[in-house]
Amino acid sequence: MISNEHKLLAQWAMEFALRNGSQASRVSLYTGFSSSIEVRDMKIDKLQQASENGLVINIFVDGRYGSFSTNRLNKAELERFIKEGINSTRFLAEDKFRTLPDSSFYYKGGGVPLDLIDPSFDSINPDDKVGLAMKVCEEIYGKDKRIISSNGSYGDEKSFKYMVASNGFEGESANSSFTLVGNVSIKGEGDARPESYWYDSSIYYNELQKNGIGTKSIERVLQKLGQQKIASGKYAMVVDNMNSSRLLSPVIGALYGSAIQQKNSFLLDKQDKLVLGSNVTIKDEPHLVKAEGARYFDNEGVATTPRAIFNEGVLNTYFIDTYNANKMQVKSTISSPSILTMQHGMKDVNGLVASLEKGILVTGFNGGNCNSTTGDFSYGIEGFHIENGKTTQPISEMNVTGNMITLWNNLSEAGNDIRKSSSWRIPSLLFKDVDFSGL
Repeated sequence: MISNEHKLLAQWAMEFALRNGSQASRVSLYTGFSSSIEVRDMKIDKLQQASENGLVINIFVDGRYGSFSTNRLNKAELERFIKEGINSTRFLAEDKFRTLPDSSFYYKGGGVPLDLIDPSFDSINPDDKVGLAMKVCEEIYGKDKRIISSNGSYGDEKSFKYMVASNGFEGESANSSFTLVGNVSIKGEGDARPESYWYDSSIYYNELQKNGIGTKSIERVLQKLGQQKIASGKYAMVVDNMNSSRLLSPVIGALYGSAIQQKNSFLLDKQDKLVLGSNVTIKDEPHLVKAEGARYFDNEGVATTPRAIFNEGVLNTYFIDTYNANKMQVKSTISSPSILTMQHGMKDVNGLVASLEKGILVTGFNGGNCNSTTGDFSYGIEGFHIENGKTTQPISEMNVTGNMITLWNNLSEAGNDIRKSSSWRIPSLLFKDVDFSGL
């Protein structure tokens, strides 16, 4: 955790900036530790440990703004560093919209502990970490004669942050994470070299899935053998829970203050209007205990609060930070979402597939883009043809095209299979009448 000594150092740095010409300042001090292990074909390919300490100071001088970082945390060097930062900031162009948030928006404390760090982090045996990566690789290695490479990797990280601002904010946060990943590539037909992976991650080591990661990655890659295109047309589309967030990402991106201010958003001037389908309710729930992405304040210190982003298809809010709020002369909200949740249905991905006579199950996106101004998109996909409720022909080298607003108005059903290891808790999704191009 951040020691009292380091907290006092951050407070001193903030006050030193004020005494030397800065009208306002904000200081963030962070510390962290991480390790990563990669095993390739049952041999350790990489073993890395890292620790870091650093300080970031935001300086507001004569209507100008500068941000500076350093990992040299002693007062003698910081004095010179801060003075040079203030002098450098004076050379920048004036930007009157750069300010600290209104202090009334700050998190004031009092929330229940979010329990985002594993107290056992430091006691985990390094040999056990290596053993987990080895086990993932062992589940892959030699299990099929077509396997070209098998990889298992383990990673962990813990981080602490303390932030203080000259107009009254003080807050700290702590996080830990553990991840296991299996990667495999195999020899397909001709020059094809299908690849796939599987992973699990958790805030707590004892909740990390430690078996079956490699086995699942093999299952996924073998399903890709014999991929082909099928006929172009309109199909029902199921997107599994590993990829459904890809289709939500452009929608959330269109809600950021920077996009709204620059008029580079297909959701411009849509607040309080029915935008998506009436069955689409998406919430930001930042205070879920032991949940990835949980937090009480954003990167400016502004307090987070549960809110509906879309309520039955109606857009309720944008994500507007202080800078863009000042430029647009509107009230700021929050700089970004914390934990996105979506209403659940009754079926997992297999149940959604079983409900269709004909369609396409998307299990991966390969390139493509979405136009941020219009919402028009085109993505390469891979997955499976669905016939009579079952997946049949593996498919690839096909494109899905359309418009994000139209797509989300065509959401037929949401699944019940969220991945709690992600801060975007979006289940498998079923859309109707989606355009695919193939043969």
